[in-house]
Amino acid sequence: MRKIYEQDVEDIATGASFMGAGGGGDPYVGKLMAKSAIKRGNPVSLINVDELDPEAIYAPVACMGAPSVMTEKFPKGDEFQRVLQAVADQQHKKIGGIFPIEAGGVNSMIPFVLGAQTGIPVVDVDSMGRAFPELQMTTLHLAGVTVPPMAITDEKGNMGLLDTVTDKWAELLARDMTVEMGATAVVSLYSTTGEKLQEAGIAGILTKCQQVGQIVRQHSKGHDWQLQQLHEITNSLHLFDGKVVDVSQTTSGGFNHGQITIDGLNSFSGKTMTIDYQNENLVAHVDGQLAVSVPDLICLADIDSLTPFTAEDVRYGKRMAVFGLPCDEKWRTPAGIETVGPRYFGYDYDYQPVEELAKERG
Repeated sequence: MRKIYEQDVEDIATGASFMGAGGGGDPYVGKLMAKSAIKRGNPVSLINVDELDPEAIYAPVACMGAPSVMTEKFPKGDEFQRVLQAVADQQHKKIGGIFPIEAGGVNSMIPFVLGAQTGIPVVDVDSMGRAFPELQMTTLHLAGVTVPPMAITDEKGNMGLLDTVTDKWAELLARDMTVEMGATAVVSLYSTTGEKLQEAGIAGILTKCQQVGQIVRQHSKGHDWQLQQLHEITNSLHLFDGKVVDVSQTTSGGFNHGQITIDGLNSFSGKTMTIDYQNENLVAHVDGQLAVSVPDLICLADIDSLTPFTAEDVRYGKRMAVFGLPCDEKWRTPAGIETVGPRYFGYDYDYQPVEELAKERG
């Protein structure tokens, strides 16, 4: 167990923006809420998965909806406690700890807000190792943990409880509710025992995010040092450098959909990369050839400072570096590929690991 302070929150938020693969929402508002809550209350306790009580119940709390809307429609602040309490009431047990559903943007920050508000420890684990757009896209789902009991609420005080026959049905029904709530909502779901979380979660993700954030802010050590450290911690591949020349985006059905077009710079001059996204970056092609696809991560950062940014932050003229990160091995199983592979998102090709694609492209 260790304590989390304001600088730790800053670093974790930066790293989560990188590890979120373009999604998870802008961490700025969540970061401010977390730092403010820590300032008013006590530092948050962060515990490792090996410290969990095998019989206790642990649960995530997260924002659901279109990330672009989250920057305009701020949480009131009490939604997080309300959904967590609703899930605890359904389980008839006290919640032993909270954790982020995904390592991405605002959803990496919510547990720290809640931890500072309630004193409940945050667990250094998530259920994606990145961010994904739909509720059933978690390693907990792969391990047989179910979405229900699920609580959903908005800033007005509307509250819903879902008990669905499948996790996909939870996604469909909760997505409709989220749209009616203004395209964003707060949810708690996938409550599970410490024993199951140890087995199915992706351990150490918040520490990894913090390490990435620490690297990004150490500009004085030089760009080459930052790149080397980033590669060592994340096992990343530097896929592209370029300038954004076109961005298209629509918001529908509670998702952001779009495509980013980048003209190459430096050693990538004369080439063009396109990135498709649905909240999170899904696939990237260089001159029409596949470079990386889900479930592997496509991560975006400023070409000079390596400051990461999410897909909805991309604007014409931005100069960015694009990195491909191998996903957690749990996603490279047949069940993982069926749940989050390119064919699930409508692409007519099979998943290939990013490192294999890089070798094919030379």
